[in-house]
Amino acid sequence: MEKIIIDTDPGVDDAMAVLFACLSPNIELVGLTSIFGNVTTDIATRNALALLEMAGAEHIPVARGADRPLGQPAKAVAADVHGVEGFGDVPPMSPKAAPLDESAADFICRMVNTHPGEITLCPVGPFTNIALALRQDPGIAKKVKNVTVMGGSLEEGGNVTPHAEANIWQDPHAAREVFAADWPVTMVGLDVTHQVVCTPEHFAGLTDAAPKLGGFLNDAAQFYFAFHRKENGIRGCHMHDPTAVISIVRPDLFGCRDCALDVIVDGEKIGATVAATGQSGSPSKVCMDIEIDAVRDLFLDTIKTGF
Repeated sequence: MEKIIIDTDPGVDDAMAVLFACLSPNIELVGLTSIFGNVTTDIATRNALALLEMAGAEHIPVARGADRPLGQPAKAVAADVHGVEGFGDVPPMSPKAAPLDESAADFICRMVNTHPGEITLCPVGPFTNIALALRQDPGIAKKVKNVTVMGGSLEEGGNVTPHAEANIWQDPHAAREVFAADWPVTMVGLDVTHQVVCTPEHFAGLTDAAPKLGGFLNDAAQFYFAFHRKENGIRGCHMHDPTAVISIVRPDLFGCRDCALDVIVDGEKIGATVAATGQSGSPSKVCMDIEIDAVRDLFLDTIKTGF
Protein backbone atom coordinates (compact mmCIF):
# COMPACT_ATOMS: atom_id res chain seq x y z
CA MET A 1 0.00 0.00 0.00
CA GLU A 2 1.51 3.30 -1.11
CA LYS A 3 0.92 6.40 1.03
CA ILE A 4 0.52 9.34 -1.37
CA ILE A 5 -0.14 13.07 -1.15
CA ILE A 6 -1.37 14.44 -4.48
CA ASP A 7 -0.68 18.12 -5.06
CA THR A 8 -3.30 19.12 -7.59
CA ASP A 9 -4.98 21.86 -9.63
CA PRO A 10 -8.16 20.05 -10.75
CA GLY A 11 -8.43 20.02 -13.89
CA VAL A 12 -9.97 17.19 -15.93
CA ASP A 13 -6.94 14.92 -15.89
CA ASP A 14 -6.40 15.81 -12.22
CA ALA A 15 -9.90 14.48 -11.59
CA MET A 16 -8.90 11.29 -13.38
CA ALA A 17 -5.83 10.98 -11.14
CA VAL A 18 -7.62 11.75 -7.86
CA LEU A 19 -10.51 9.36 -8.51
CA PHE A 20 -8.07 6.64 -9.54
CA ALA A 21 -6.18 7.15 -6.28
CA CYS A 22 -9.40 7.01 -4.26
CA LEU A 23 -10.42 3.72 -5.89
CA SER A 24 -7.07 1.95 -6.16
CA PRO A 25 -6.67 -0.86 -3.60
CA ASN A 26 -2.91 -0.20 -3.65
CA ILE A 27 -3.04 3.47 -2.60
CA GLU A 28 -3.64 5.13 0.74
CA LEU A 29 -4.45 8.71 -0.22
CA VAL A 30 -3.10 10.65 2.76
CA GLY A 31 -4.35 14.01 1.52
CA LEU A 32 -4.70 16.48 -1.31
CA THR A 33 -3.00 19.85 -1.49
CA SER A 34 -4.26 22.49 -3.88
CA ILE A 35 -2.35 24.74 -6.26
CA PHE A 36 -2.99 27.20 -9.09
CA GLY A 37 -2.44 26.17 -12.70
CA ASN A 38 -5.41 24.75 -14.54
CA VAL A 39 -7.60 26.93 -12.30
CA THR A 40 -7.04 29.37 -9.44
CA THR A 41 -6.05 28.00 -6.05
CA ASP A 42 -9.52 28.83 -4.67
CA ILE A 43 -11.22 26.80 -7.40
CA ALA A 44 -8.62 24.03 -7.10
CA THR A 45 -9.35 23.74 -3.37
CA ARG A 46 -13.08 23.57 -3.96
CA ASN A 47 -12.67 21.01 -6.76
CA ALA A 48 -10.37 18.83 -4.64
CA LEU A 49 -12.97 18.75 -1.87
CA ALA A 50 -15.71 18.01 -4.41
CA LEU A 51 -13.81 15.07 -5.92
CA LEU A 52 -13.29 13.47 -2.52
CA GLU A 53 -16.95 13.94 -1.62
CA MET A 54 -18.00 12.47 -4.94
CA ALA A 55 -15.85 9.41 -4.26
CA GLY A 56 -17.17 8.99 -0.71
CA ALA A 57 -13.75 9.92 0.65
CA GLU A 58 -14.56 13.24 2.34
CA HIS A 59 -12.58 12.09 5.39
CA ILE A 60 -9.36 12.65 3.40
CA PRO A 61 -7.98 16.12 4.23
CA VAL A 62 -7.40 18.94 1.75
CA ALA A 63 -4.87 21.70 2.47
CA ARG A 64 -4.97 24.94 0.49
CA GLY A 65 -1.76 25.83 -1.28
CA ALA A 66 0.04 28.81 -2.76
CA ASP A 67 -1.66 31.43 -4.91
CA ARG A 68 1.30 32.41 -7.07
CA PRO A 69 4.66 31.21 -8.36
CA LEU A 70 7.91 31.69 -6.47
CA GLY A 71 9.89 33.82 -8.89
CA GLN A 72 7.68 35.24 -11.61
CA PRO A 73 4.23 36.78 -12.13
CA ALA A 74 1.36 34.31 -12.30
CA LYS A 75 0.40 33.00 -15.73
CA ALA A 76 -3.21 32.83 -16.91
CA VAL A 77 -5.06 29.68 -15.84
CA ALA A 78 -5.79 27.03 -18.48
CA ALA A 79 -9.49 27.79 -18.96
CA ASP A 80 -9.22 26.94 -22.67
CA VAL A 81 -8.08 23.43 -21.76
CA HIS A 82 -10.18 22.58 -18.70
CA GLY A 83 -12.95 25.18 -18.63
CA VAL A 84 -13.34 28.15 -16.30
CA GLU A 85 -14.40 25.96 -13.38
CA GLY A 86 -11.93 23.17 -14.12
CA PHE A 87 -14.24 20.33 -15.10
CA GLY A 88 -15.16 21.41 -18.60
CA ASP A 89 -18.82 22.30 -18.88
CA VAL A 90 -19.78 20.54 -15.63
CA PRO A 91 -21.29 23.21 -13.33
CA PRO A 92 -19.30 24.08 -10.19
CA MET A 93 -20.03 21.94 -7.15
CA SER A 94 -20.46 23.05 -3.53
CA PRO A 95 -18.72 20.48 -1.30
CA LYS A 96 -19.78 20.27 2.33
CA ALA A 97 -16.29 19.88 3.76
CA ALA A 98 -13.77 22.68 4.25
CA PRO A 99 -10.00 22.67 3.82
CA LEU A 100 -7.70 22.25 6.79
CA ASP A 101 -6.68 25.24 8.83
CA GLU A 102 -3.07 24.83 7.76
CA SER A 103 -1.21 25.54 4.55
CA ALA A 104 -0.27 22.92 2.00
CA ALA A 105 3.42 23.30 2.91
CA ASP A 106 2.63 22.85 6.63
CA PHE A 107 0.53 19.77 5.88
CA ILE A 108 3.21 18.21 3.67
CA CYS A 109 5.90 18.75 6.30
CA ARG A 110 3.69 17.38 9.08
CA MET A 111 2.75 14.24 7.18
CA VAL A 112 6.28 13.49 6.01
CA ASN A 113 7.62 13.89 9.54
CA THR A 114 4.79 11.77 10.96
CA HIS A 115 5.40 8.97 8.43
CA PRO A 116 9.14 9.04 7.68
CA GLY A 117 10.14 6.93 4.70
CA GLU A 118 6.53 6.22 3.74
CA ILE A 119 5.09 9.24 1.90
CA THR A 120 5.32 9.76 -1.86
CA LEU A 121 4.64 13.34 -2.91
CA CYS A 122 2.91 13.51 -6.28
CA PRO A 123 2.57 17.03 -7.69
CA VAL A 124 0.44 17.03 -10.83
CA GLY A 125 0.33 20.84 -11.07
CA PRO A 126 3.06 23.45 -10.61
CA PHE A 127 5.57 22.40 -7.94
CA THR A 128 5.23 25.53 -5.78
CA ASN A 129 3.86 23.82 -2.67
CA ILE A 130 6.56 21.15 -2.81
CA ALA A 131 9.31 23.77 -3.04
CA LEU A 132 7.77 25.78 -0.18
CA ALA A 133 7.61 22.68 2.03
CA LEU A 134 11.27 21.97 1.27
CA ARG A 135 12.24 25.54 2.11
CA GLN A 136 10.27 25.36 5.34
CA ASP A 137 11.78 22.07 6.48
CA PRO A 138 14.78 20.90 4.43
CA GLY A 139 14.88 17.78 6.59
CA ILE A 140 11.90 16.29 4.77
CA ALA A 141 14.22 15.54 1.84
CA LYS A 142 15.64 12.63 3.86
CA LYS A 143 12.21 11.44 4.97
CA VAL A 144 10.09 11.22 1.82
CA LYS A 145 9.87 7.89 0.06
CA ASN A 146 9.80 9.53 -3.36
CA VAL A 147 8.73 12.64 -5.23
CA THR A 148 6.88 11.56 -8.38
CA VAL A 149 6.12 14.58 -10.55
CA MET A 150 3.89 15.00 -13.56
CA GLY A 151 5.71 17.59 -15.58
CA GLY A 152 8.49 18.39 -17.95
CA SER A 153 10.00 16.36 -20.74
CA LEU A 154 13.48 15.35 -21.75
CA GLU A 155 13.01 14.78 -25.48
CA GLU A 156 9.35 15.45 -26.29
CA GLY A 157 9.45 19.25 -26.13
CA GLY A 158 6.64 21.30 -24.61
CA ASN A 159 2.88 21.63 -24.69
CA VAL A 160 2.49 25.35 -23.87
CA THR A 161 5.59 26.53 -25.76
CA PRO A 162 7.85 24.54 -28.08
CA HIS A 163 10.14 24.01 -25.08
CA ALA A 164 8.03 23.98 -21.90
CA GLU A 165 5.48 21.65 -20.34
CA ALA A 166 2.64 23.49 -18.56
CA ASN A 167 3.36 22.59 -14.92
CA ILE A 168 7.03 23.54 -15.19
CA TRP A 169 6.24 26.70 -17.18
CA GLN A 170 3.80 27.89 -14.50
CA ASP A 171 6.58 27.95 -11.89
CA PRO A 172 10.01 27.11 -13.30
CA HIS A 173 11.83 28.35 -10.18
CA ALA A 174 9.94 25.90 -7.96
CA ALA A 175 10.62 23.06 -10.39
CA ARG A 176 14.33 23.89 -10.40
CA GLU A 177 14.41 23.68 -6.58
CA VAL A 178 12.53 20.37 -6.53
CA PHE A 179 14.84 18.77 -9.11
CA ALA A 180 17.98 20.09 -7.38
CA ALA A 181 17.05 18.85 -3.90
CA ASP A 182 18.73 15.79 -2.39
CA TRP A 183 15.73 13.47 -2.54
CA PRO A 184 14.56 10.77 -4.96
CA VAL A 185 12.58 12.21 -7.90
CA THR A 186 10.75 10.39 -10.67
CA MET A 187 9.69 12.58 -13.59
CA VAL A 188 6.63 11.37 -15.46
CA GLY A 189 6.58 13.89 -18.26
CA LEU A 190 5.40 14.35 -21.81
CA ASP A 191 7.89 11.73 -23.02
CA VAL A 192 5.43 9.11 -21.76
CA THR A 193 2.13 10.90 -21.11
CA HIS A 194 1.85 11.99 -24.75
CA GLN A 195 1.84 8.29 -25.65
CA VAL A 196 -1.32 7.44 -23.69
CA VAL A 197 -4.63 8.51 -25.20
CA CYS A 198 -8.14 7.75 -23.97
CA THR A 199 -10.87 7.96 -26.61
CA PRO A 200 -14.52 9.03 -26.28
CA GLU A 201 -15.43 5.34 -26.45
CA HIS A 202 -13.24 4.60 -23.44
CA PHE A 203 -15.03 7.28 -21.43
CA ALA A 204 -18.45 6.15 -22.60
CA GLY A 205 -17.54 2.73 -21.21
CA LEU A 206 -16.80 4.34 -17.85
CA THR A 207 -20.30 5.82 -17.81
CA ASP A 208 -21.85 2.42 -18.42
CA ALA A 209 -19.80 0.69 -15.71
CA ALA A 210 -19.77 3.42 -13.03
CA PRO A 211 -22.57 5.91 -13.76
CA LYS A 212 -21.68 8.39 -11.00
CA LEU A 213 -17.89 8.64 -11.14
CA GLY A 214 -17.45 7.43 -14.70
CA GLY A 215 -20.37 9.56 -15.85
CA PHE A 216 -18.82 12.63 -14.24
CA LEU A 217 -15.47 11.99 -15.93
CA ASN A 218 -17.20 11.45 -19.26
CA ASP A 219 -19.12 14.71 -18.94
CA ALA A 220 -16.01 16.65 -17.90
CA ALA A 221 -13.89 15.10 -20.63
CA GLN A 222 -16.04 16.38 -23.50
CA PHE A 223 -14.50 19.85 -23.16
CA TYR A 224 -11.04 18.27 -22.87
CA PHE A 225 -11.67 16.21 -26.01
CA ALA A 226 -12.64 19.36 -27.92
CA PHE A 227 -9.40 21.07 -26.89
CA HIS A 228 -7.26 18.13 -28.01
CA ARG A 229 -9.13 17.85 -31.29
CA LYS A 230 -8.64 21.55 -32.03
CA GLU A 231 -5.03 21.85 -30.89
CA ASN A 232 -3.42 18.66 -32.15
CA GLY A 233 -6.00 16.62 -34.01
CA ILE A 234 -6.19 13.89 -31.38
CA ARG A 235 -9.48 12.03 -31.08
CA GLY A 236 -9.47 11.68 -27.31
CA CYS A 237 -7.26 13.08 -24.58
CA HIS A 238 -3.90 12.51 -22.99
CA MET A 239 -3.74 10.81 -19.58
CA HIS A 240 -1.12 13.12 -18.04
CA ASP A 241 -1.91 13.12 -14.32
CA PRO A 242 -3.26 9.59 -13.81
CA THR A 243 -0.17 8.23 -15.56
CA ALA A 244 2.01 9.79 -12.86
CA VAL A 245 -0.08 8.21 -10.09
CA ILE A 246 -0.08 4.85 -11.84
CA SER A 247 3.73 4.93 -12.05
CA ILE A 248 3.88 4.91 -8.25
CA VAL A 249 1.97 1.64 -7.89
CA ARG A 250 3.11 -0.02 -11.14
CA PRO A 251 6.67 1.11 -11.82
CA ASP A 252 7.15 -2.10 -13.79
CA LEU A 253 5.06 -0.56 -16.60
CA PHE A 254 7.66 2.16 -17.18
CA GLY A 255 11.21 2.34 -18.46
CA CYS A 256 13.33 5.04 -16.86
CA ARG A 257 16.60 6.82 -17.55
CA ASP A 258 18.79 8.22 -14.78
CA CYS A 259 19.44 11.91 -15.42
CA ALA A 260 20.13 14.94 -13.23
CA LEU A 261 17.61 17.61 -14.21
CA ASP A 262 17.56 21.37 -14.33
CA VAL A 263 15.01 23.95 -15.50
CA ILE A 264 15.61 27.04 -17.61
CA VAL A 265 14.17 29.99 -15.65
CA ASP A 266 14.51 32.86 -18.10
CA GLY A 267 14.72 33.68 -21.79
CA GLU A 268 13.03 32.14 -24.79
CA LYS A 269 13.23 28.60 -23.42
CA ILE A 270 11.90 29.39 -19.93
CA GLY A 271 10.28 26.34 -18.40
CA ALA A 272 12.26 23.82 -20.43
CA THR A 273 13.43 20.75 -18.51
CA VAL A 274 17.02 19.90 -19.42
CA ALA A 275 19.81 17.61 -18.35
CA ALA A 276 21.79 19.33 -15.59
CA THR A 277 25.40 20.27 -16.27
CA GLY A 278 28.33 20.55 -13.89
CA GLN A 279 27.59 19.85 -10.24
CA SER A 280 23.96 21.01 -10.20
CA GLY A 281 21.09 18.61 -9.81
CA SER A 282 20.63 15.23 -8.16
CA PRO A 283 20.04 12.15 -10.32
CA SER A 284 16.37 11.65 -11.12
CA LYS A 285 14.55 8.80 -12.80
CA VAL A 286 12.99 10.08 -16.03
CA CYS A 287 10.24 7.92 -17.50
CA MET A 288 10.96 7.43 -21.20
CA ASP A 289 9.12 4.21 -22.06
CA ILE A 290 5.65 3.03 -21.14
CA GLU A 291 3.41 0.01 -21.63
CA ILE A 292 0.60 2.08 -23.12
CA ASP A 293 -2.26 -0.41 -23.14
CA ALA A 294 -1.50 -1.71 -19.64
CA VAL A 295 -1.44 1.79 -18.15
CA ARG A 296 -4.64 2.86 -19.89
CA ASP A 297 -6.43 -0.38 -19.00
CA LEU A 298 -5.41 -0.13 -15.34
CA PHE A 299 -6.89 3.37 -15.18
CA LEU A 300 -10.13 2.37 -16.91
CA ASP A 301 -10.58 -0.87 -14.96
CA THR A 302 -10.00 0.91 -11.64
CA ILE A 303 -12.56 3.65 -12.37
CA LYS A 304 -15.06 0.95 -13.38
CA THR A 305 -14.92 -0.42 -9.83
CA GLY A 306 -16.51 2.83 -8.64
CA PHE A 307 -20.18 3.69 -8.55
